[in-house]
Amino acid sequence: MKKIVVNDLRKTFGDTVALDNVSFEVPAGEFVAILGVSGSGKSTLLRCLSALAAPTSGEIVIDEEPMLTPRPEVAMIFQQHNIIGDMTAYSNALSGGIHEAGLLESIFQLQNRGEKERALEALDTVGLLDEAEQQARSMSGGQQQRVGIARALVQRPEVLLADEPVASLDPGSAQAVMRYLQHASERRDLTTFISLHQVNIARKFGQRFIGLRDGEKVFDGYRDELTIDAVDRIYGDIDTEGMFVKPDSEPASSQETEVSP
Repeated sequence: MKKIVVNDLRKTFGDTVALDNVSFEVPAGEFVAILGVSGSGKSTLLRCLSALAAPTSGEIVIDEEPMLTPRPEVAMIFQQHNIIGDMTAYSNALSGGIHEAGLLESIFQLQNRGEKERALEALDTVGLLDEAEQQARSMSGGQQQRVGIARALVQRPEVLLADEPVASLDPGSAQAVMRYLQHASERRDLTTFISLHQVNIARKFGQRFIGLRDGEKVFDGYRDELTIDAVDRIYGDIDTEGMFVKPDSEPASSQETEVSP
């Protein structure tokens, strides 16, 4: 598990300010939902956390070490999952270990037994072990996203970043993917950041919430603090009806979410 400290993070693109002096500290193992409208800075924040984008100023420190270049222990899951349709779920998952096995070994699946077992374990974690030999292109959108999660888990990360992983999914598939992300985070003690548009889903599965608006951090708190007033600060003057799940819809236990123990 990794503790993450963000100090006065600023990111600009020409005259556009994407992030404006954002600061926060996340203890190891927290499950954080990043909220905000499109263009609020969510994706930019995740790209900076993964070192896919360099801050204009400020710093990101992960486990007391500045995050200057991408590291295998920080895994990123993208909205479009970026898996290869002609490959099986297993082959896609196995490619997550390319930083260890090398390109040629990955192409010809010459990884050692331990790496292959990790790929199968990752597919089991996201409920796709029985579909390991299925071509990715024949899978549903939710299944493909879960293959993307499995591939990230094969990296053996300690920090998991997911950029709008359920934005293109129907409500049922979105909740299934979120359950598996939550399960993987808990099972592997990962510090997790997930950017989301859907407040209901975020509140149902998130532990902590960071709200961005026009590149500024306007909220940082836990579920009980994510009130209608807090949502107004994040999203502005919008209809909040239906944004909040009822208490009996809070995250279920591992037995209730139908994921592997």
